[in-house]
Amino acid sequence: MVTLYRAPPWKIAVYGRDHGVPHFHVEGRGWRCSVAISTLELIIGYASKPALTSAIGWASQHQDELLAKWRELNHER
Repeated sequence: MVTLYRAPPWKIAVYGRDHGVPHFHVEGRGWRCSVAISTLELIIGYASKPALTSAIGWASQHQDELLAKWRELNHER
């Protein structure tokens, strides 16, 4: 797992050996969700609306970085 961004009270991480469409995880205390990198749509899980909105706002400015890290960690070219 690589944490790419941290903002109280959540962080954005990309996992290696992950499956499915390229995605990132938004994690906070007691909750986690997955968001597709290409569409920025919630795939699974739960986050409060303010946390999810803020995380997607950051991700929208860093989609290339997120996708590159996902590909690196999941050996996709």
